[in-house]
Amino acid sequence: MAADVTTTAAGSSATDLRAAMAFEWIKLRTLRSTVWNLGLFLVVSVAVAVLTGSVMRGAYDDMGAESKADFDAVATGFGGLRLGLIALVVFGVLTVTSEYASGTINSSLTAVPRRGVFYAAKVLTGTATAFVASVVVVAAGFFATQLALGGALAASVSDAGAVRALVGAVLYTTLLCAFSIGLAAVLRSSALTMGLLVPLFFMVSTILNSLPGVRKFAQFLPDVAGSLILSSRPPEDTVLTAWTGMAVLAAWTALALALGYVALRRRNS
Repeated sequence: MAADVTTTAAGSSATDLRAAMAFEWIKLRTLRSTVWNLGLFLVVSVAVAVLTGSVMRGAYDDMGAESKADFDAVATGFGGLRLGLIALVVFGVLTVTSEYASGTINSSLTAVPRRGVFYAAKVLTGTATAFVASVVVVAAGFFATQLALGGALAASVSDAGAVRALVGAVLYTTLLCAFSIGLAAVLRSSALTMGLLVPLFFMVSTILNSLPGVRKFAQFLPDVAGSLILSSRPPEDTVLTAWTGMAVLAAWTALALALGYVALRRRNS
């Protein structure tokens, strides 16, 4: 009897989650910001990738011997990803905060009263969308860069570390988007969340990671740790490796999502 009740409850939860996800898909598709931000993620990443490849191709002959030895065509293939990633972070934030800004959050919670189901549906749909977009953008940006590099400079997927970097780049962008979703659920404000994340991911972490005395701590910041996987060669000045860095990013993401869930459960809306 107890087993039947458990099975019925599990089936009900799965049905509720599928219905909630269908609800979230509708909301995502009808948000103009979804199309704009995902489109910018693609266009900016590929445009900067082509520019990066073209500049590096022209500058390579003028490099010194040491710089040429350190040149990593695989890592260069993700040169446009960092700037384009701003749009994906904004997408993740707006996935949550747009409902608070428009006042529709109460209607959504009325339609899906089980907050765990509501939150899981929002996280899963947002993250799945980011994953699909990342697969397209990472591949397009990487191959566009190699085409712009041309000749002997270009890397191929058969090069050492290339496949790992491509897979890791998709995970990197997807996890950062999920991290943004979790933090947005905590703060509930588009301006506040983006005001924290954009400077942290795209300015502060880079500065801190370049300071010798701070670098040993800065390497554990989510975006810095995850970005280690974008290079074909392991870094020499960090205790993290490509995959342990990705594990650090995953841990940050899990923490942000857990805090987002706690915040949603404790508030009236």
